[in-house]
Amino acid sequence: MSVKPAALFRISAALAVAGLGASLIASAVFAQATSSRMQGLQLSNDQPIQIESDKLEIKDPESKAIFTGNVKVVQGTTTLQAGNMTVFYKAGGGSVTSGNADIDRIEVSNKVFLSSGAQQATGESGIVNLTNQTIVLKGKKVVLSEGKNVFVGCQLNVQMDTGEAQLDACGGRVQIQLDPQSRKTN
Repeated sequence: MSVKPAALFRISAALAVAGLGASLIASAVFAQATSSRMQGLQLSNDQPIQIESDKLEIKDPESKAIFTGNVKVVQGTTTLQAGNMTVFYKAGGGSVTSGNADIDRIEVSNKVFLSSGAQQATGESGIVNLTNQTIVLKGKKVVLSEGKNVFVGCQLNVQMDTGEAQLDACGGRVQIQLDPQSRKTN
């Protein structure tokens, strides 16, 4: 059984947005929260997507597909890894087994890792809500990095339709380390 490739593209693209705009978050070092606009990841609908896991359980009556154990999603240069991934699709919006599921949200947990090229994001859990066009990556320590530029907080919130992003400290302080050598000179 497989999930419709177009739906999986949306899963991959949505999750990729959470980590791949990290280099655009810029404010004072050690601020309590920082926000900025994030550019969406440029992915192509014609690229194949591959999902691997130790187990896949499809529960059509509950409108969900559960991937457990060493979940790995790859499309092009983008890779998502997590211990678990649950895809919730809208009731009456098709089914995973028929390949026409209308995805509502995706939940990932148990050490989330996202990378594309030199950009990476890690956290303990995440939710991609395709209905509300939001992404939330959470953890005791959410780390976004591109090369030597590193952003640390506990929760990243992204509004996918506007690109607006916010990294929160959850009572602590956001930490940013910027490498001046990483700026492009033209």
